[in-house]
Amino acid sequence: MKQYLLLIAIVLSTVLFSQEKKPNVLFIISDDLTATAVSSYENKVCQTPNIDKLASEGVRYTKAYTQYPVCGPSRASFMSGYYPSATETYGYVSGRENIGPDRKTWSQLFKDNGYYTARVSKIYHMGVPIDIELGSDGKDDPASWTEKFNSQGDEWKTKGEAELVQGNPEGTIERKGGNVMTIVKADGDDLDHSDGKTAEKASQLIREYKDEPFFLAVGFVRPHVPFVAPKSYFDPYDFYDIKLPEKVEGDWDDIPERGINYVTSVNGKMSEEQQKKAVAAYYASVSFMDAQVGKVLKTLKEEGLEDNTIVIFTSDHGFHLGEHDFWMKVSLHEESVRVPMIIKVPGKEPAVCDSFVELLDLYPTITELAGLEYPKEIQGKSLAKTLDKPKHKVRDMAFSVTQGGKTFLLRTEKWAYIQYNEDASAGIELFDMKNDPKQYTNLAMLPEYEKVVKKFQRKLKKKLLEVRTNDLEKTYKINNLKKASID
Repeated sequence: MKQYLLLIAIVLSTVLFSQEKKPNVLFIISDDLTATAVSSYENKVCQTPNIDKLASEGVRYTKAYTQYPVCGPSRASFMSGYYPSATETYGYVSGRENIGPDRKTWSQLFKDNGYYTARVSKIYHMGVPIDIELGSDGKDDPASWTEKFNSQGDEWKTKGEAELVQGNPEGTIERKGGNVMTIVKADGDDLDHSDGKTAEKASQLIREYKDEPFFLAVGFVRPHVPFVAPKSYFDPYDFYDIKLPEKVEGDWDDIPERGINYVTSVNGKMSEEQQKKAVAAYYASVSFMDAQVGKVLKTLKEEGLEDNTIVIFTSDHGFHLGEHDFWMKVSLHEESVRVPMIIKVPGKEPAVCDSFVELLDLYPTITELAGLEYPKEIQGKSLAKTLDKPKHKVRDMAFSVTQGGKTFLLRTEKWAYIQYNEDASAGIELFDMKNDPKQYTNLAMLPEYEKVVKKFQRKLKKKLLEVRTNDLEKTYKINNLKKASID
């Protein structure tokens, strides 16, 4: 009798185990969101209550870095699991062009393991505003998704009070399309905008697919320019009250020419008032995006899925808001490369992790947490241990590249080292991040720091060799991949 009861117990436990639901994944990504604009990080003006609540429930990473501070290459990197330098993916592409058809992207791996995978709006590269205006796919990767949904919006043409604060010194141009700082305090409500539609569609999909495992990727386009949001989101941010970053006389004197960002207060001919308006409008766009994040998270809770869903929030890269008179992204200075990153896993305690981590690390982390086996050749490192031991050290530095893979950053606890060209022929920068966290004084050319510079040059050579060799030693060829020199 005992043996019979034991057999029944084993069968029942096996059945229950087999019926255990796979964890869902909700991946939320903002566009051009710098960590310095999130109130659960260090900003005391910009209001992000929904992101902050998620941060209070999950693990907040304080030193998370993009691998390329431009939308397309960054997204191709963390979705594919490879550094831009490994696949030579530097442009406005999905990355599939260089990794080939046989390698699985992050979401594709979930799809091939029985998950419903969906993209809502911008995950791979989309031109903002043009692809949003058209409602087009941008540089998507169809193999990554079961379904995909675009969220069309009028962007800079949205009805409302508008002002162009870049390249408009006389103030004669009301608005302008393209990648410029047009501000629109829009008429209407959230659903008149791309991000409002994205939140609504994501919520609909959560309700529709709540009974099967899903990987839902939700891409919000704000605060990417143009700075467009319903006018109510601008109310808390009177530009008169905005304090601009400190202006240091001769700030550019010790920076190599290539280190001067592509958009500045100078070439943008921005008055102090226009600069303040740009910051205020960026904050309004962030608050609008945060409200949409809140709607999606509320739906998850209402549908009873919080206890079985891994939630990730991050951005593809940062954004300059007048630091050094720089604006937008592309540079390897701190505000452009550091991003907010939060991971909430059911059953894990909230915490803060100060280890260096990279967006590249999301792929192995989330697949491991979901119990899936990820390809061992991908170049990220799993952060799973940090969810139980937030003091666990994952990396001793972060690595990022820009300017077509010809400019490099090594960021350690003590130093930020930037090198222009592999032979440093276009200059170098070295900042003491303990004593000069705002990066005002380039120490690279001072004799007393020669040993530090040499050390970082050796580190960079080793890192590039490691990244490229990892890709060259594959047992199969990558479609159209140019083999990088490792000499």
